[in-house]
Amino acid sequence: MGRTYIVEETVGQYLSNISLQGKAFVSGLLIGQCSSQKDYVILATRTPPKEEKNENPRHPRAKLDNLDEEWATEHANQVSRMLPGGLLVLGVFIITTLELANDFQNALRRIIFAMVKSMNRKRLWSFTEEEVSERVLVHLCSSTKKISCRTYDVHDPKSSPRPADWKYQNGLSASWLSLECTVHINIHIPLSPTSVTYTLEKNAKNGLTQWAKQIENGVYLINGQVKDGDCDLLDGQKKSRGNTQVTPPPFGVQVLTHLLLNSDHRSTAIVQTCSGSVNLQGAVKCRAYLHSSRPKVKDAVQAVKRDILNTVADRCEILFEDLLLNEIPEKKVMSSEKEFHILPHRVFVPIPGSTVMFCDYKFGDESDEEIRHHFIEMLDQMIQIEDLEVAEEINTAYVSSSLNNEVCLDKTDDDHPEQPMKTTILLKIQQNIGVITAFAVAVLAAGISFHYFSD
Repeated sequence: MGRTYIVEETVGQYLSNISLQGKAFVSGLLIGQCSSQKDYVILATRTPPKEEKNENPRHPRAKLDNLDEEWATEHANQVSRMLPGGLLVLGVFIITTLELANDFQNALRRIIFAMVKSMNRKRLWSFTEEEVSERVLVHLCSSTKKISCRTYDVHDPKSSPRPADWKYQNGLSASWLSLECTVHINIHIPLSPTSVTYTLEKNAKNGLTQWAKQIENGVYLINGQVKDGDCDLLDGQKKSRGNTQVTPPPFGVQVLTHLLLNSDHRSTAIVQTCSGSVNLQGAVKCRAYLHSSRPKVKDAVQAVKRDILNTVADRCEILFEDLLLNEIPEKKVMSSEKEFHILPHRVFVPIPGSTVMFCDYKFGDESDEEIRHHFIEMLDQMIQIEDLEVAEEINTAYVSSSLNNEVCLDKTDDDHPEQPMKTTILLKIQQNIGVITAFAVAVLAAGISFHYFSD
């Protein structure tokens, strides 16, 4: 028997209201949450049309060629950044006329596998063996409105399609549980002389992988308590009377990372020659959501962990993309004596009829209208500017450093905040002779600093 997909009724209405308007097809993404028993689909969003340059209207491309694998994969990558903890791109949908129903199956299968591969490559975490590895392909006939639903096992490149059930439910995510967490980070990434040939993005990714292990192995307190992973998350919560569904307030989550290794391991300080270093310091706001059907503590903790890892990695990636788009070559950045770059705020926005909030990232020079437009373009959801919720704000920052030419260390000191700054994350790039011996920063929202040194 195949998997069952419980689908928000508004998703069915959204798909039914899409008109082909003379096109061969319309395709898009399905967003929701996996569980061991069933999957939940809470949002569908069509892939924005790609603007074709110099296309001859007399000789249009073949219908199958219009299904652009690279374009659809990029849309999935962009949307995955906008998902809080607990949500995933579950698969794709396509709407065609009846006679074209079978023409796109192989192309969509390739897209599903390409999407999963691309999104997994950017993540700091991996799926466990116990997690669901099936992703869904949904076809809707534009005339009959009949839906066919099939799944593929993305861990098996040779997997065959399996039929799945597609069932609607009203107010599916209206009672979902939310978890909120503020994580203070202090990540030091030394750059060895051989690593300077890599891009900044690759260097940062390598360093973040080590930090990710700390987050994975941390202790998570839910509402101040350590709970067994197999316990029901709602144990101890007051039950509602009658049939009325009452959504509990957000669960508060605290993260405790290990300062020492196990007694079986030996911890030693490392003296390392550096060509530079990357430092991330401050605090990030995280959110995760979980279905309300007997949720487990381990599922809640996993959702929070992944949101922490995703939001830090995404901010770094967005910064590097912005530097490239603004044509700031890395050699120029690395040669700057001092240069500051503002990284984006995290902005949350509610989805109508749901407790779930999606997110985006906003640079200081971007307007609220630009963020609103990006939400509409990526998620195809109408939102109001007043619904935008900026989750973070920095209040003070103090930076000092001293140098010699022997070792690379870093040290934090929170006792000397000075000028208030209206940035969320700070990037500092400094060029000098030698290597860092001491570095002090106090930041109330996440900061990132790069220090480069010549021989």
